[in-house]
Amino acid sequence: TVIHHETNLGYGAALATAFAYALQPRDDGSRWDGLVTIDCDGQHQPQLIPSFIAAIGNPEHPAADIVSGSRYLKDLPDKSQAPEGRRRINMDITAEINQRLGLSLTDAFCGFKAYSQNALRALPVTEPGYAMPLEVWVLAAAKKLKIVELPVPLVYLDLTRSFGGALDDGTTRIAHYREILERAIRSIQAGSGVNRGVGYGVGSPAQRVDA
Repeated sequence: TVIHHETNLGYGAALATAFAYALQPRDDGSRWDGLVTIDCDGQHQPQLIPSFIAAIGNPEHPAADIVSGSRYLKDLPDKSQAPEGRRRINMDITAEINQRLGLSLTDAFCGFKAYSQNALRALPVTEPGYAMPLEVWVLAAAKKLKIVELPVPLVYLDLTRSFGGALDDGTTRIAHYREILERAIRSIQAGSGVNRGVGYGVGSPAQRVDA
């Protein structure tokens, strides 16, 4: 089955559609065990998908709710050199997420992930753009989902690839990411009655698996 949007609604919108589809019953009435996502720019290796599925474990009693690839967890051979601006923004935002949410991620933006059914139900994402992963981490922390990171190769096939529009500017992009992160945290706090000044820190720290 191929699902597509008639117009480009954004990275996050595409993943939200995939989440919704994976929550629907299959033609025979059974349920999907979960969902694996990879980006379409060639940086992710499909042969690693079985490792992600194995890390999720038994669909009835999953060992993890989210298995997230990390390009910085392990120094793998033949790695690419990440564009310095992207690497720095990733490191800065990942550190901020860990500090604010009580997580221990090493790569907040890797698109190679596996989600259990429990995770899909707990992640009603609404952010349509590239900042969607920030909303995922806020929701995952709030729902105390179990997160596991797996090392994946750092691959950049096109160093000139851009985000398009204003997000091509690094200063604008990191400000946008922080805005989305703050908005997602405020939304959770408003729904739970948490005082805005109280430290968040409700997450389940990410485990790291050498694969």
